[in-house]
Amino acid sequence: MIARRFPGGRLGDHDGRVRAKLALLAAAGLAAGYGAAWLVGNRSTQGVPDRPGLPLCLLVGWSFIGCGLISWRQRPGNRLGPVMVFIGFAWFATFLTDAHDAVLFTVGIAVQSVYLVGFGYLIVTFPSGRLTGQLQRGLLWSAVAVTIVLQLVAMLPADSGAVLCGPCPANLLEVGRNDGLANWLLQAQHGAGLALIVALVVFLIGRWRRAGPAERHAVAPVLWVGGVTLVALAVSSVNDIPAVSPLGDVPRKVLWVAVAALPVAVVAVLVQRRLARGAVAGLVVELGDRKAASDLRGALARALRDPSVELAYWYGEGQRYVDGGGRPVQLPDPGADRAVTTVESGGGPVAALIHDPALRENPELVDSVCAAAGLALENEALQAELRARLAELQQSRARMAAAGEVERRRIERDLHDGTQQRLVSISMSLGLLEAAVREDPGSAEPIAQRARAALAATLDELRELSQGILPGILAERGLAAALEELCGRAALPVRLEVAG
Repeated sequence: MIARRFPGGRLGDHDGRVRAKLALLAAAGLAAGYGAAWLVGNRSTQGVPDRPGLPLCLLVGWSFIGCGLISWRQRPGNRLGPVMVFIGFAWFATFLTDAHDAVLFTVGIAVQSVYLVGFGYLIVTFPSGRLTGQLQRGLLWSAVAVTIVLQLVAMLPADSGAVLCGPCPANLLEVGRNDGLANWLLQAQHGAGLALIVALVVFLIGRWRRAGPAERHAVAPVLWVGGVTLVALAVSSVNDIPAVSPLGDVPRKVLWVAVAALPVAVVAVLVQRRLARGAVAGLVVELGDRKAASDLRGALARALRDPSVELAYWYGEGQRYVDGGGRPVQLPDPGADRAVTTVESGGGPVAALIHDPALRENPELVDSVCAAAGLALENEALQAELRARLAELQQSRARMAAAGEVERRRIERDLHDGTQQRLVSISMSLGLLEAAVREDPGSAEPIAQRARAALAATLDELRELSQGILPGILAERGLAAALEELCGRAALPVRLEVAG
């Protein structure tokens, strides 16, 4: 595999900066949790939807922040770590609605649903953390519009006491009271939110159905918990529309539990990745068995939990990849629905693993499996190279046999159309000569002359045919002289250039 090197000292400095940043975020998360706990203990607002109890409040926020920091540390280039930290802080920010201060209360009302944007980003892009299509980007920006834009617009005509909550601090964003418009905007926000939730659920179902075994294994905990959370959020939103909630506070409690379970699901995936590396030990044992080693592809598929794994071996002489039987293999292009991991040894390629793209998010497992199977892959690559050489030899022999067959047919055609016809003509002339000798000896001489001329032409034709099979000039003076003679007999002006 390719090793990455850093100049002396830089890696340690970078690692130290990352640790300092994560430690600062951890301290800020603890402070945010204590602040939310203080607000919960001293809440004064009425009418704001009920909040979870203090233990669940702290559990959800700190779980997201803690799990996000762990993920950030393990995958610095993956956005899911920062997104989970953002969700934790945004979750604690929702408790600003319990503040006595008007500024904090207004901020809390404005951002009370922002954590749902991070939540949607997490379940839609897990485990890559990247938005990979227009649909995903559309869902994300729709969530931003529903949770932030519509919320701010609805706050402009909303009176805090009449619309937002009971006795609570003033809404500092209110520019002109209009209770009817404010209620209509909040209902529109609820309707748009429900439509967005349904779209997200449909997206997750479609993703699950399209996913292969490796991807399903990698995303199952987060996708299932995320789906349950979305359904609980939809039920809770519908339950809150009437003045008196038909189901009481049960849907909201289920929603809180589901939200609290999401970081646990992410941790389960991280632990699952760690445990999956234990399959490497089993792979080493399996490859040590001669019988099992014959099924190298199956052993790698079991270790990677990807039954779609394919192997291609580098054939240096042909500068291409071949399969185990020596047949050419075309590797998937970048951006295709299949991923490729190249196994190298001595600075050159040995083999390539074609696998599910979901395994890109667990490169340590792929690298460990490739390292464990390195010797077996090299042995298989040598056998594949021998099979490729044999296949090329068989193809060469087949081409030579086909060329010989074509040449035999040409000789047969030339003999049939030329020499054979002349011999038949000579035979007929000899028959006429025989009759003329008996009946009219004076007329026999012209017939004999014609037969002699035909026989001379036949001999010349046979001589040319034999020289066409193996021209004497080719044997005596080489290819260039033979080609020059051939050009001299061409019907059109020909110029010959021979190089080498």
